Parts: sequence; structure tokens; C-alpha cells
Amino acid sequence: MNEQGEFNNLTTMDKLVVFSGNSNPKLAQSISKSLKVKQAGILSSKFSDGEIQVKIEENVRGKDVFIIQSTCPPVNENLMELLIILDALRRASAARITAVIPYFGYARQDRKDQPRVPITAKLVANLLTVAGANRVLTLDLHAGQVQGFFDIPLDHLYAVDVFLEYFTEMQMKNLVIVSPDVGGIKMARAYAKKFNADLAIVDKRRNTPEATEVMHILGEIKGKDVLLVDDIIATGSSLVEAAKALREAGAKKICAAITHGVLSNSAVEKLEKSHIDFLAISDSIPLPEGKMSKKIKVVSVGGLFADAIKRIHFEQSISVLFDSIRR
Repeated sequence: MNEQGEFNNLTTMDKLVVFSGNSNPKLAQSISKSLKVKQAGILSSKFSDGEIQVKIEENVRGKDVFIIQSTCPPVNENLMELLIILDALRRASAARITAVIPYFGYARQDRKDQPRVPITAKLVANLLTVAGANRVLTLDLHAGQVQGFFDIPLDHLYAVDVFLEYFTEMQMKNLVIVSPDVGGIKMARAYAKKFNADLAIVDKRRNTPEATEVMHILGEIKGKDVLLVDDIIATGSSLVEAAKALREAGAKKICAAITHGVLSNSAVEKLEKSHIDFLAISDSIPLPEGKMSKKIKVVSVGGLFADAIKRIHFEQSISVLFDSIRR
């Protein structure tokens, strides 16, 4: 790569092959378009009993292959499809197989916090490796330690710059970056640094895996615009409770930037009735038609993944994509 950041020897792009599973075809198309490569053909169907059947329709022998598949709902089906595709590519003699997983499911089960529970994130890491992945590329893991569960290289991207570009245009005033819980402090600090804003934390108590109670707000937010940042919004309970507490404490405009919009159960309905004025999520998970809302804006991470894929293919460092992030 020269000083201007341009890639030389572009003729080797013919060794790069991009496939997509069924979890997020729109994002895969965005990535392929940014890379200026045609998405390779793959046939994924099911037997009458529901078993997934896969056939690779392109010659991948000796190629640098990238398979794009989020393990989003339906989680088990998408994960199984990814594993089968990896196995098919390995048996087809691909030179290197990179699993591009914009949303890494099961990452929340990353430790034994109770007796007799699994560490499912480690199990999934093992499954991906055994299936044939030589490398993993993912975005905003729920817990950084998941990287250590892999015995193969893992490249971890961050969505902060994508959201920075979007929210800078909104010209929010007296901005405060807020973490909705203590566990998200590192991510919030990275956003505060990027946005050149103050930092605040919502201290909460988790009563059940899906329900929380706000206890304290650490930081000054009265009369200021706030931006809640987190990696996942699932049921939306934590975010809605945090927004309510922030409004009662005197916050003016309340927006949120959440990387992965799982939006399960009645999350959208909660969002509509909440004090949150605006929610930006990435397209790491496709947003179903039934979950559309005027409060939700989808920001694409296709360009970010395309840059990372190109750098991996040309054996260039991808750290330049997040050099300013100190998690």
C-alpha cells in the first residue's frame, strides 16, 4: 500500500471471492458493491425434514474466500448454515476462508456467572474453527474477551466512526455520551473521545436477564443532549429505562447509537413509547418490515467491512481502521 492508502497490484483481486449466506443478503450486496466484485454463486436449500443443503457454484480452489453471514435470528439456523458453508468451502480446497460475521450471536454467554451454565461463545468459536474458518472478521463484540476464545486470527471492527459521521450531521449541542450500564464504559469512552464530548454512566441493577432497574446516573446531563451508546438492543428494556431516568434528570434531546439491532419481542413498541427521540442502528442485522419505525435509522457498515476485507486480502494491517479507538 502506498502513502495515499491506495492498493497496488490490483490484478490479484481475481483471487478474492465473496459469498453470502441467507442471513443478511442486503449487507452482502453492499459489501460486494464497495469491493467492486461480483458476489459468487451459492445454492442453499433444505431437505424435507429441514436439514440445510449447500452447494458452492463457483471454483474456489486456491482462492481467498470470504463468507458473509450474521448469526442473527433465526440464530441457530443461520449459524448452522454458516458452519455447513464453511465445511463445503474447506472441502472445495479454498486457500483461505474468512468468516465475516457482522453480528456474532451467542457472544453474551461469555463466562460462567452461575453454576452449571455453558460458555457458549467459546463453543461457537470452536465450531467455526473445526468447520473450516481460517479467520474471523466481526463487529462490536458484546465482550472483548470473546476474541481470546478463538485459536485462529480474529479481526474486530468498531462502528464508532460510522455513527460519528452520521451524528455529526445532526449538530447536537452540549453533547454527553452515556453508557446505559457500567459494562459499556469502555465503548462509551471511545465514543466520547471520538465525539469530543463528556461521559456519563447509568448505574442499574439487573433483576432478571431481560429486566433492569436504574439506580444512579453518574455524570452531569442536565440541560444537555445525550447519546446513549451500546453494542446490542434486544428487548429494549435497558435502553428505555435509561432514557426515562435521563429525562427525569433533565436531559434535553435523547438519541441512541446501537450497533446491533436485534429488536426482539416488543422492542419497537417500547421504543415508540419511550423518551428516546431517535435510534440509529447498523445493518449488521437486517431490519424486518414489521419492525420499521420513524424513530429508527439504519446506517450501513458495508463500506467498513469492504475496507477490512480488501486489507485482509492484500495482507495489509486493518488497525488503521480503528487506530484511535482505545477500548
